[in-house]
Amino acid sequence: MAVDNPRTATLLMHCPDRPGVVAAVTRFLAGHGANIVDLDQHVDRAEGVFFMRVRWELEGFALDAEAFSEAFRTTIAEHFQAIWQLHHNARPLRMALFVSKMSHCLYDLLSRWQSGEWHVEVPLIISNHETLRPVAEQFGIPFHCFPITADNRAEQEAAERELLERHAVDLAVLARYMQIVGPTLIDAFPQRIINIHHSFLPAFAGAKPYHAAHARGVKIIGATSHYVTADLDAGPIIEQDVTRITHRDSVEALVRKGQDLEKLVLARGIWAHLQRQTLVYQNRTIVFS
Repeated sequence: MAVDNPRTATLLMHCPDRPGVVAAVTRFLAGHGANIVDLDQHVDRAEGVFFMRVRWELEGFALDAEAFSEAFRTTIAEHFQAIWQLHHNARPLRMALFVSKMSHCLYDLLSRWQSGEWHVEVPLIISNHETLRPVAEQFGIPFHCFPITADNRAEQEAAERELLERHAVDLAVLARYMQIVGPTLIDAFPQRIINIHHSFLPAFAGAKPYHAAHARGVKIIGATSHYVTADLDAGPIIEQDVTRITHRDSVEALVRKGQDLEKLVLARGIWAHLQRQTLVYQNRTIVFS
């Protein structure tokens, strides 16, 4: 899963569906020396909306980010009423990890980072408990503990936000962080906070989905990675997966099976974000494969 060519740029856009969008965008890019390496598109016919992702090599491309923004806005975006974003992938994204007491997702993500599987930097780990400090120290990553109570939540989140901004964090990942994230962080990092929820949303939201699933006698359990919004466990979904269970499975067995899913689903969601394959529209996510 290593990045094949970090010296690329990626354009994500959506606009009202009409003929000629792909031709106009590719002609614009080719006219400035782009070598396109990926192009994907999707039309939501019910909404009449066109979605597009295109990635090209930066070597030989004539426009820097500022020049691209001006030229693309006047040539393409205004004409097609497009909402768009440009990402240069030359530098690794800086990813902060939020944890509480459970370590399975943290170990998985740090292993991917340490092995070089992902083109990321992990400048810090934030927690509301001291439990996982030894894990952070094992990997040589600064660990910051912010105990959260009802009385200090706003103050602590403001301190966390300042820390993230000081470290130029691009993405925050809630790796089984068992706290509700408030507007102080959500507003500062829109569509840049990814959570793993240990159920197949929208079923069994909340803190104990495995217990709820066991009590309900379900035959599958799942995990969901999603962007964090003000609505608890209701943000745009990036990735999901399920595994089958039976009446013989205890709550402990559900937790064990579910944690395997959580690691995989969270990693897939982060990978899609790192590859700039996600485009949020309203409260859902287009994920280009």
